[in-house]
Amino acid sequence: MKNEIGKWYRSGSPWIWMNAGAVAISIVMVIGLLFLLTVRGMSHFWPKDVLQATYAPPSEYSEDTATEIIGELVESEQVPAVQIASSGIPVDESQAFYQRNLMKLGNRDLTGADFSWVLDDFVTDISYPEGVVTLERREWGNFYGFLAEIHEQGQLVAETSNLTGVDEPLWQDFNQRLERALEIFEEIYRIENDEIGDINYAVERLRLQQRRLELNGEDTPANLAELDAERETLDAQYLELQLELNGLYEEIGRDSAVFVAANGQETEIEFSEIVFAYQPNTLGVIAKIGTYFQKLGEFLTDEPREANTEGGIFPAIFGTVMMVLLMSVFVTPFGVIAAVYLREYAKQGVITRMIRIAVNNLAGVPSIVYGVFGLGFFIYIIGGEIDQLFYPEALPAPTFGTGGLLWASLTLALLTVPVVIVATEEGLARIPRSVREGSLALGATKFETLWRVVLPMASPAMMTGLILAVARAAGEVAPLMLVGVVKLAPSLPLDGNYPYLHLDQKFMHLGFHIYDVGFQSPNVEAARPLVFATALLLVIVIAVLNLTAVALRNRLREKYKALDSH
Repeated sequence: MKNEIGKWYRSGSPWIWMNAGAVAISIVMVIGLLFLLTVRGMSHFWPKDVLQATYAPPSEYSEDTATEIIGELVESEQVPAVQIASSGIPVDESQAFYQRNLMKLGNRDLTGADFSWVLDDFVTDISYPEGVVTLERREWGNFYGFLAEIHEQGQLVAETSNLTGVDEPLWQDFNQRLERALEIFEEIYRIENDEIGDINYAVERLRLQQRRLELNGEDTPANLAELDAERETLDAQYLELQLELNGLYEEIGRDSAVFVAANGQETEIEFSEIVFAYQPNTLGVIAKIGTYFQKLGEFLTDEPREANTEGGIFPAIFGTVMMVLLMSVFVTPFGVIAAVYLREYAKQGVITRMIRIAVNNLAGVPSIVYGVFGLGFFIYIIGGEIDQLFYPEALPAPTFGTGGLLWASLTLALLTVPVVIVATEEGLARIPRSVREGSLALGATKFETLWRVVLPMASPAMMTGLILAVARAAGEVAPLMLVGVVKLAPSLPLDGNYPYLHLDQKFMHLGFHIYDVGFQSPNVEAARPLVFATALLLVIVIAVLNLTAVALRNRLREKYKALDSH
């Protein structure tokens, strides 16, 4: 028996089973993590039913503690009675546990808090009235209540006699006015951010041109007159747009609605403050699916609001992808050139081995160290010199002497270049020596052999290094906090203004957005599902970038397979 066990052990089978088990556990953990992110993140956008109930917890200070609650049930948990009693609520401690529910009550402008814990044993008169309305607002978060009246120019134009029921004519009128307000808001946004934004950008360029003329002693009356003429044209365009904006602001502020919230509180909300409105308790499954995708689309395409706890994350998606693409452009040539030199040109000896050891050690340096280096070298030294040489008219305001897309991309390129070097060198080492000798024998120079034969055959290995680089760079946060990422970027680094790609501009990033929402948010409960949703989206973005690189690598591998087999 012992001999059989020893023979089985020496055959290496235990190690095979251990490796298989480790791989299986890793796969299960990854799938479990993705499942958790999907359930906790994507369920946030599902339109939940809204309940109305009476909550009357016991109190040692007052007999009448009953209050009305209107909101969504978020989650439930069992809490020891001792813990509840220690918070000041006199409960029966002989009962081991109480169930408490986290309710999203919204109406932060009325109550001061979006969420509240309620004890299930003291909730009564639960109902799901069809007339309850859920509003997503530009400020103050969600609102839950009943639509009572519609006002136009301060005058009552429609009201309901059935507050908790569905008043179809009133609701249709409300939706028509809301659609009108949203169209006007989109027009206002377009004018302010596109047309007026372009004018402001052009005015700033004129200011810098005038300052440059002054520094160069070329501020002659003729040159200044030309700038003044351009400025007058821009001012006239601005005044015209401002008049149009004033009219739109008057139009969008025309309509308002009166809602009745919990405990009979009435509040008037302008249609310009509303982003989305629906009656959740009247929605069927198909309607809920449509609402779900509408809210998910808003999350993917809109800008964040309410300290990043509401709205969308499109600027963060755009910034992440743009930074990774620029990083790939920078890291690939540097990594490949370094690998080619070490493998093909450098004399193999002690110095070369030390360089390889240094490259391998660089791969293990903490990322925050690269961030500090990028801040000191790229921003303060190189960026400061660029400002002095090319942008003196903008000083003391820095142009490249502060964090931006360029420095963030270069910092991450420096962070990931060891991975590309190692992968490319391994690919070059796998190419048979006979291939090189055959090319040289046919009269090709060493450079031609390298450029036309060796590098194409090693391109799958280069893509492997790039895949690993993208996977690491896209999830980094610590160095980016020092070299260009911000909580909220008012504009994208790519727009229609020359030079179109603004490498000096700060940007948003999904990884930093997760950190900010998860740990810096003033509204923790509202931010929690967005952390899961954003984390899932970051995984998807990285997977898409990697799959694109993998597809390209596979095509290159198939292309050069026949040559490699020889």
